[in-house]
Amino acid sequence: MRLEMHILIAVAADLVLGDPRWLPHPVGGVAWVAQRLETVTRRTMSDRAAGFITAFLTYGIVGAVAIAVIWLADAVHPLAGEGAGIWMIYAAIATRDLVNHSMAVYRPLASGDLAEARRRVAWMVGRDTQDLNEAGAARAAIESVAESTVDGIGAPLFWAVLAGPVGAVVYRAINTLDSMFGHKNDRYLRFGWAAARMDDLANYLPARITGPLMAMAALLLGRRGLRVFRVMLRDRRKHDSPNAGITEAAMAGALGVQLGGTNYYNGQPLVKPTLGDATAPPAACHIPMANVLMLTCAGLFLGAMLATRLLAEYCCNTWRST
Repeated sequence: MRLEMHILIAVAADLVLGDPRWLPHPVGGVAWVAQRLETVTRRTMSDRAAGFITAFLTYGIVGAVAIAVIWLADAVHPLAGEGAGIWMIYAAIATRDLVNHSMAVYRPLASGDLAEARRRVAWMVGRDTQDLNEAGAARAAIESVAESTVDGIGAPLFWAVLAGPVGAVVYRAINTLDSMFGHKNDRYLRFGWAAARMDDLANYLPARITGPLMAMAALLLGRRGLRVFRVMLRDRRKHDSPNAGITEAAMAGALGVQLGGTNYYNGQPLVKPTLGDATAPPAACHIPMANVLMLTCAGLFLGAMLATRLLAEYCCNTWRST
């Protein structure tokens, strides 16, 4: 079975199943390996060197295990090998979970249960949520959808198309280590430097593909696509992430809201630049709109990547036959 079909099956499975708790997920194994390597490397070298070694050993171990699993499954039966590859791609994508988590915020927010909405926002973001108003809770959910359009959908698909199931799983390891170690605090500022930079690098091209496609998705959905491009180009560099700012600015332009601003972490305010124009304050109604935009963008991304792969194969085959 061709890789393109593997990816389509994996995407369909994710849309139907999401990530059920009973199904094993590679992220747990990645975290387990990284935590144990951190314990060892911190004892023997400087923080920055320890972080570098921990990160790249983890990526190597995850890649080697993925290759071994596919090889062993294929040795049992070719269909088992294909199934293992499909499962790895499926596990690397988080489209259904992203919709589920954001809509879990939307439902209590829309019904006026702000306390429950705050509790559910805490599942998605690391900021303090206990004092958020409706606009703050909606903004947090929208920002999470916008950022995760890259690292939860676009980037895993990009690396799956480029490097197959192993590429998707290694990307998930890179993203997981950034979540674990990429904190700007005393413990991880130097140790997590390598993990954070690798995540920036792995998301660099996917983010720059996703942003324009989000503008195209907005246009297809009857929104002002040119406004989305304008806001994205104007505000993308205001974000402290070189990648998340692209999709957050595009989302802000598409919804006509302003993202960014002041967040609180452990009671301390962190003021971030704002993205987009404050045409209207973020509200519960914008969350399902953000999801529709995200899903449309994901469909465009998948189609563009598979079409590019097929075109590249056709060109290679034509060149070889001449």
